[in-house]
Amino acid sequence: MFLGGRQMCVTVNGLCKLLRNGLVKGSFVPERDMRELRDLTRYRKKLVQAISSEKNRIQKVLEDANVKLSSVVSDTFGVSGSEIIEALLRGELKPEEMSCLARGKLRKKKNALREALVGKVTKHHVFMIKASLEHIKSIEKLIVGIDGEIEIKPERHRKEYELLQTIPGVKEQGAASILAEIGTDMERFPKEDHLSSWAGMSPGNNESAGKKKVCGTTHGNKSLKTTLTECAWAASRKKDCYLRAKYHSLVGRRGKKRALIAVGHKILIASYHMLKNGVSYKEFGGDYLDKRRKEKITKSYVKRLASLGYQVTLSAVA
Repeated sequence: MFLGGRQMCVTVNGLCKLLRNGLVKGSFVPERDMRELRDLTRYRKKLVQAISSEKNRIQKVLEDANVKLSSVVSDTFGVSGSEIIEALLRGELKPEEMSCLARGKLRKKKNALREALVGKVTKHHVFMIKASLEHIKSIEKLIVGIDGEIEIKPERHRKEYELLQTIPGVKEQGAASILAEIGTDMERFPKEDHLSSWAGMSPGNNESAGKKKVCGTTHGNKSLKTTLTECAWAASRKKDCYLRAKYHSLVGRRGKKRALIAVGHKILIASYHMLKNGVSYKEFGGDYLDKRRKEKITKSYVKRLASLGYQVTLSAVA
C-alpha cells in the first residue's frame, strides 16, 4: 500500500512538472457565470428526467390495475389522458362515461378506449398515482424557478445567447445548454474538429490490420451530446430547412440514431463559427443538397427508368 501511494505521488508530481513547463495542456474550465449556468441546465435535465420517471411509474400502476390507457392514447398525460386519469382517481364515472372525455382525433377510438378503461383501480393504486402526480407538480414548480434563473444568467452574453437561437431546432433551453457547456471563447478550441472531438460528436476510429471496423462516436461531454441530439430531432421536423434535408438524406441508409448525431454535429460546428465570428446562422434551404447533387440525382433517375424499359430525353425548363 505504501509503495502504491508513493508511486502515485511520484506520478502526480511528474504531471505537475509537465504542466508547469507547458508540456501538458490544461483542462477546459469555463468562466464562473458559465459554470453556474451549467449547474442550472444540468440540474434542469435531471428534474425533467425525474418527471419522466414518475410518469412511467404512473403507467406501471395503471397497468397493474389492468387499465390499458397507453395502448390507445398516444400521449397519456395530454389533455384527454389527464382528464381520464383524474376521473379514474375520483372513481365517479364508468368506462363508457370516461371514454366521452376523449378530445380531437381520440374521439374516433371511443370503443377501444372504453375497453382499455375496464380495470380494477384499488385504494392503493389511487394513493400511488396521487403521490406521483403531486411529485410531478412540485418538480414542475421547481423547473419554472430554474427557467427564470437560466434566463437571467447569460445576461452578459446576451448576443451569443440570441445568435444560437437562430439555428433551426435550437430554442432558449438548447441555446442555454450549448452556451453553458462550450462557453463563448472559441479560442480555447484551435479548430472545429477539436470542439467536435471534445464534445464526443466525432466518428470513432477502430482500425486493426488495415481493416476499419464499425464503431460509435468518441467519448466526450455527455450533457452537450444529449442537448445536440435533442436539437437535431427538433430541426429534423422543421419545414424547408437544410438540417431537415440532411437528416432525411442520411436516415434511410444510416438509421435514425446516426442521422441525428450527424445533424447534431452540424449544429455544433455552426455554433462554433457563429460564436467565434459573431455572425448569425445562414440558412441554405431545404433544396440545397438537391442542387449540389443535381447531376448525380439526374443520372440515377435516368438509369433507373432505363432499367424499367423507358427511353428518357431531358430538356431544361425555361
